[in-house]
Amino acid sequence: MKYIKEAVDYLKNKGFDAPEIGIVLGTGLGKLVDELDILVSVSYNHIPSFPTATVEFHKGKLIYGTLGGKKVMVMQGRFHLYEGYSTYDVTFPIRVMKQLGITKLLVSNAAGAINKSYKKGEIMLIDDHINLQGGSPLAFKNVAEMGERFVDMSAPYDAEMNAKIEEIAVQQNIKLQKGVYASVLGPQLETRAEYRYLDIIGADAVGMSTVPEVIVANHLNLPVAAVSVLTDECDPDNLQPINIQEIIKIAGKAEPDMITLFRELIKGL
Repeated sequence: MKYIKEAVDYLKNKGFDAPEIGIVLGTGLGKLVDELDILVSVSYNHIPSFPTATVEFHKGKLIYGTLGGKKVMVMQGRFHLYEGYSTYDVTFPIRVMKQLGITKLLVSNAAGAINKSYKKGEIMLIDDHINLQGGSPLAFKNVAEMGERFVDMSAPYDAEMNAKIEEIAVQQNIKLQKGVYASVLGPQLETRAEYRYLDIIGADAVGMSTVPEVIVANHLNLPVAAVSVLTDECDPDNLQPINIQEIIKIAGKAEPDMITLFRELIKGL
């Protein structure tokens, strides 16, 4: 709590004033900030106790401004376990945003499509998840000081926000899939056998983030919605060597639809 308070005090002094909605932007999905009326922008490495983004396509800035008539704060780039951070580190910003005042959390990521009927370039609304990262952001001794230790996860994603996102997709003629996101440690991509395993256990998409943030949001009683931009098709019988630049390119092409979903949702909240 001491470190959270230090970060919160720093950001308040910088002008982060009672944000209503927090947004986490995933790999290749940073252009939502172009939609903001930006009031303050702070690099992660200037914020006390904040981790620093080490992935080259994650910007590493916390941005405060207005969007759709709401005060929002945006993580332009997130942290991952594969960078060497702990589950507590990668979720530290969620706790800071909650203390600053957010009442809703929106999360995005880039993911691989396990479901063979889903195609790269499409967007998937996350309805449920499978945690395969080998840990929990709630597994520390004084977690009960911040909320209930044994957090219910029967419905981790907010049904009301998910329903609104589905409505917006229909109104805006955006093809929106819906499914289960599996979160793995990374940073290596999956083998053919691992893709088959993920399919068997019920995953529709796979990535290396999001689940720790969603667990902490539930711990904080913070309604959360999340979408995956599907950047590659993980068919083990027709698997091609991974091309990270191609993934970033596809994320960029699909990003306008994700921005529309988030922007219109925020307007209606």
